[in-house]
Amino acid sequence: MSKARYIYWQDGEMWLGYLEDYPDYLTQAESWSDMEENLRDLYKDLTRGEISGVHRVAELSVG
Repeated sequence: MSKARYIYWQDGEMWLGYLEDYPDYLTQAESWSDMEENLRDLYKDLTRGEISGVHRVAELSVG
C-alpha cells in the first residue's frame, strides 16, 4: 500500500487538508474521515492524470 503525507486542520465545523506534494489542491469536509476520503480521491485523480496542469513540489540542490 502506498502512502501520501498530508496537511490538515479544523476551521470551525470544517476539516480542511491538502496533499503535501500537491499544496495547490485543497479539500474540505464536515468530518475528519470524510476529509481523508476526499484526499484519497484527489490523490487518485492527480496521479492518474485526470487533472490537467498539476503543480507539484520538488526539491533542488543548489550548493
